[in-house]
Amino acid sequence: MWSRRGGRAPEHPGAGGEQEAAVEAEVEAAMAVVDEAEEEREDGGPAPRQGPVKRKTDPEGSPGKLTPRKRCKDRSDSVHKALFQRGEGSDVQIRALGEVWNLHRVYLCQSHYFASMFSGAWREATMNTIELHMPDENIDREALHEALGSLYEDSMFVRPSRVIPILATASMLQLDELIQQCGEVMKQTLSVQTVFSYYYYAESYGLPNIRALCFQWLLNNLMTHCSEKVLREVSLCIMQELIASSDLLVMEVEMDVYTTLKKWMYLQLQPTWRGPSRALLSSANLWFARAVRESEGTPFLETEQGRAFVPVFRHLRLAYIVCDLPSARIIDQDALIPATWLTPVYKENFLTLLQVKPAKELRPTNVHVCDFQRNSMRCGHYLRRENPCNWRWAGFNFGWDLVVCYANQRIIFRRGALSNPQGLGVSLLWQRKIAFRLFLVSLDRAGRTVFRKDTEYQILSLEKNEELEVVNLEDEDVVFPIYVACNFLHLPREGRCPK
Repeated sequence: MWSRRGGRAPEHPGAGGEQEAAVEAEVEAAMAVVDEAEEEREDGGPAPRQGPVKRKTDPEGSPGKLTPRKRCKDRSDSVHKALFQRGEGSDVQIRALGEVWNLHRVYLCQSHYFASMFSGAWREATMNTIELHMPDENIDREALHEALGSLYEDSMFVRPSRVIPILATASMLQLDELIQQCGEVMKQTLSVQTVFSYYYYAESYGLPNIRALCFQWLLNNLMTHCSEKVLREVSLCIMQELIASSDLLVMEVEMDVYTTLKKWMYLQLQPTWRGPSRALLSSANLWFARAVRESEGTPFLETEQGRAFVPVFRHLRLAYIVCDLPSARIIDQDALIPATWLTPVYKENFLTLLQVKPAKELRPTNVHVCDFQRNSMRCGHYLRRENPCNWRWAGFNFGWDLVVCYANQRIIFRRGALSNPQGLGVSLLWQRKIAFRLFLVSLDRAGRTVFRKDTEYQILSLEKNEELEVVNLEDEDVVFPIYVACNFLHLPREGRCPK
């Protein structure tokens, strides 16, 4: 509901004495029409239906007294029926979209659009009939009728199915409170069916908070609820922004981001594809393999069809994909990414691997938040229920066996000392240092956030078999299932080894 005026006539703050007197006279004249009509009906005068007016009585049979709230609501209803629906005492006629409304300037001036029209040097200021031309195709007669009617009501209900036409109309008429109400409706009804329309219209009609909310929904749901519908509708520009973000909720590691992009690119190129979700990846692999053969082995992103997707794939963090042997083999087999992209990454990874060997001293390294956001490893895990569990993320930082533990509403990082078959062996450094940020998210069935907890950016230094509690959820209202996501960035060690 949209609450506004509390049953009072519109006010015009800041007006001069003569203008205030004129406005008050108009309000009194309009309200007198309503009062006169009500008195006539109560006295048995003209009424819209035959028969006496019945009043509610208390249990003893005497007329019941109206409460202030009921009296206020009844008066608001009377104003709407008499002045808006029947047009009694109208002093201006609005024509638009083949419809005619007999209205009142004093009520229309609640709209900044009409207030400017009537108070300025515009020719409409003295006209009795005003023709409106709709600049927006989203505005229809029903939306314009509801928006104009809202000026005569204390509250208005915005149906979710009508929120976009009403938002478009409220934006044209500059009805700030109705615009805010539309934003609240969009916030409450955000889902896979509405996220893209809300995203684009929030940008068009000046609701940056709703646009940001839609983008956050996509960050949380692109990989956690990776539906064919979402992948079909994500534009190239939005996908580029999503893949570049360090807030992308990745399940499980960066290789899964690549797999998601492969399916997305296939659906962009083959929009008529239909089939079960489990068959999407295999269909994409077959199609791209055929495309690479037909181009005589040219990497797909260097072909005419693939060049449009280069800006998106450029944001993949390849260093965290090719450090895992099975993933590196898939990248090589797919032949989507050019060798000119991969060669510098392999070289940098090899040099990094050489640097993590035991050493007495390494120079200090300064890490800025922007570097962390752009270069950190993104990974995540799904906790279905509140049971103790441990997990690792494959290929993490060249053999540092980081074990993540959840137990007793706590998340703990532990540096293992045993060989990890998924990694590249265990580093022999007595101490390893990383920068990290961890966040936890719970989503409802519509994909909206119901719980979120973030840690700050932190520097963590662990010795072998050492563990550290990074999150405590004892005092939090946690809703399961929950997603645990983390960003990691390996840092060269500084200082000396213990004697």
